[in-house]
Amino acid sequence: MDDIDRAILRELQTDGRMPYADLGPKVGLSPSAARQRLQRLIDTRVVQVVGVTDPMAMGGQAMALLGIGVDGDARAVADLLGRREEVVYSVLTSGGFDLFAEVVCHQPRELLDFINDVVRPIEGVTRVQNFPYFGIHTHRFLWDVG
Repeated sequence: MDDIDRAILRELQTDGRMPYADLGPKVGLSPSAARQRLQRLIDTRVVQVVGVTDPMAMGGQAMALLGIGVDGDARAVADLLGRREEVVYSVLTSGGFDLFAEVVCHQPRELLDFINDVVRPIEGVTRVQNFPYFGIHTHRFLWDVG
């Protein structure tokens, strides 16, 4: 990746549907050159073009990041949670928690029930800490691309 590739990614993080006619000039390229650059990034799997939904706009009213401690195989717990529709993603960590899971439920009570009735009873789960989100209406996935 060079500086132009990074510029393309920064622009697309702001507006992923930007037309090549606008993208090219913003990064110092013609529209066709910008299209070719982006296609190369997609072909080499540096970039994925995907739709990202806003869970709150889709009816979720209770979101939380769960920090989960596990005594045993954290991968098995992450895999189990990853099959649940309430779980947006699960990720293994090497910090104070063995894994994190982002959860979306329709109501706060459903989130409490999910934690107590689904997560805590999983074999090996030793603790769950709930980090609720309040007033979040959109997710923005912005990474420093240099």
